[in-house]
Amino acid sequence: MNYQPYRSSADEHRSAPGPEEIRPEDRPLIFEIAWEVCAQTGGIYTVLRSKAPATVKRWGDQYCMIGPYHEAAARVEFEPMPLTPAVEEAASALRAAGVQVHTGRWLITGRPQVMLIDVGSVGSSIPQMKYFLWKDLAIGTPGGDAEIDRVVAFGFLTADLLAAVHRAHPARPVLAHFHEWQAAVALPLLKHRGVAIPTIFTTHATLVGRSLSAANENLYDILPQVDAEAVAYRHSIAHKFFIERLAAQKADVFTTVSGITALEAEHFLGRKADVLLPNGLNVERFAAPYQFQNLHRENKNLIHEFVMGHFFPSYTFDLDRTLYVFTAGRYEYRNKGFDLFIEALYRLNQRLKAEPTDVTVVAFIIAPAPYRALNVETLNRQAMFHELRETCEAIQQDMGERLFQVVAQGRLPGIDDLLDEFARVRLKRMMHAWRQGPPPTIVTHDLWNDGADPVLCHLRHRGLLNAAGDPVKVVFHPEFITSTSPVLGLEYDQFVRGCNLGVFPSYYEPWGYTPMECVVRGIPAVTSDLSGFGAYVMSHFPDHNSNGIYVARRRGVSFEASCAEVTEWLYRLTRMSRRERIGLRNRVESHAEHFDWSNMTRYYRAARRWALQKYYPDREIIPPDLPEKPGVRRETAVPRHRRHRQVSRRESTG
Repeated sequence: MNYQPYRSSADEHRSAPGPEEIRPEDRPLIFEIAWEVCAQTGGIYTVLRSKAPATVKRWGDQYCMIGPYHEAAARVEFEPMPLTPAVEEAASALRAAGVQVHTGRWLITGRPQVMLIDVGSVGSSIPQMKYFLWKDLAIGTPGGDAEIDRVVAFGFLTADLLAAVHRAHPARPVLAHFHEWQAAVALPLLKHRGVAIPTIFTTHATLVGRSLSAANENLYDILPQVDAEAVAYRHSIAHKFFIERLAAQKADVFTTVSGITALEAEHFLGRKADVLLPNGLNVERFAAPYQFQNLHRENKNLIHEFVMGHFFPSYTFDLDRTLYVFTAGRYEYRNKGFDLFIEALYRLNQRLKAEPTDVTVVAFIIAPAPYRALNVETLNRQAMFHELRETCEAIQQDMGERLFQVVAQGRLPGIDDLLDEFARVRLKRMMHAWRQGPPPTIVTHDLWNDGADPVLCHLRHRGLLNAAGDPVKVVFHPEFITSTSPVLGLEYDQFVRGCNLGVFPSYYEPWGYTPMECVVRGIPAVTSDLSGFGAYVMSHFPDHNSNGIYVARRRGVSFEASCAEVTEWLYRLTRMSRRERIGLRNRVESHAEHFDWSNMTRYYRAARRWALQKYYPDREIIPPDLPEKPGVRRETAVPRHRRHRQVSRRESTG
């Protein structure tokens, strides 16, 4: 196939259409382009998937997502079908040129329109596309790199697709929103070809920032001195960096997800963010406000079952006086704050030993790491626990029948009436088998690199080995939680709801979904001022700490001071009464609605309006938002939500 860019003479040097060219009844076609449409490969998938229902509710079939075709993912998440005429016309134009374009619906809530481009259908043309990328945009790309080949092909074909839409409907507003460098090649191509489409580019994390933080550089201490190009060449990402930087500089509106990422972008990409686009979630709303407390109790009981199976063969503690804290995320030991979390657990353990109490803290570390298999001892303990439960349930059923017979005879039963000799022997055998074995392990799987694993090394260094006398216990689960796991056997949502505190004191976190997932479920959480979510909380909720959304200070603060701060919050949790913990969860949950996409999409609307008005200055294309209540401060370039009042909640479990 001899590739030629899809263009017409009308597209060359086209100026933005004036107001007289647009019919009043026309509304814009919104295209959102990302590498993770219908295919989960990273965190942007969560953003796209969770935001889709709110976007579709507002735009309907004027909204369409574009991504590359991944056959394995498409079989599960994609339903082929014809789309609206404007979209189908463009797809047909590319198909006529030999490009496979799949149109249909993403099988998620809202069922948004999607177009998936099969870049494999133009494999022979990729060298020509890479030549045009170098010739027209001065971006050279290495050979033998399958990822960059797919990225370049996707960019060229997306540009062709959007140009076809614009060519077929020259008077209708068309807006293209690109996410991250993998989807960004099309943006400067459209500008180079003179296609008059308003564009938005969002970087969720800069490539240079990720590279430096992954190398354990003190990024924010050296930010002004960083030579971004030199770093990109040193880390062999120069071609990706040039794509990212060019897209940021050519976009009509440049956006990032947080103020901390905007700071990176200004230094590394050479452009200030025009608008911040913080992330949201779909918040579950309850008919009665106390229902989320009931869910906490129910799911905490499920965690109790794992804890009994894991710890009770060696020793026991009072589950009514047990608190569950956790951290979770990609296994980035320093970036995700795992080092600080473990150090805070050590200090909490020492403090609780010095000030004895009957509270036990079980800390979970949920982060995927390479492992050989599930730990045999862990599996045996869980199997024994389930066998013990089944034995007790069988004996319980038999005891119920015996109880009825004795009471029917007109007398109160004794232990001999309820338990026969066979039942006693069964119980004694089970108890004998149950209460044997070594101390509980600190990791549920056999890791490939057990001796050098940073988390295990830190736990061993600090003596957090689940000794009977330690009030702080630790469970490292090197795999994401699913209901099919033979160890925990919970969905992540259930696990989060059953915990008392999530701890995520990240050093590098452009946004940070994990603490927000806690907040929308009414679970207190620790974040940091170096995460996008933490910075957002600080700017919108001055009283966040007292309301259970703790923001650890890490920017310009020593590790020692940050650790002391997190340790103090953990210690205060152990000193709270059940009533106080219920009240804290109520205050956290009262903030949940703030982070719902029905509210957070207003930032996207601000970015779209800004981009569209650059091309259509005399027309209000996107309806304005409802005015905010007076007295509410505003963030630069984007409106700020109202602060939600705290509402009373019926008391439930602690």
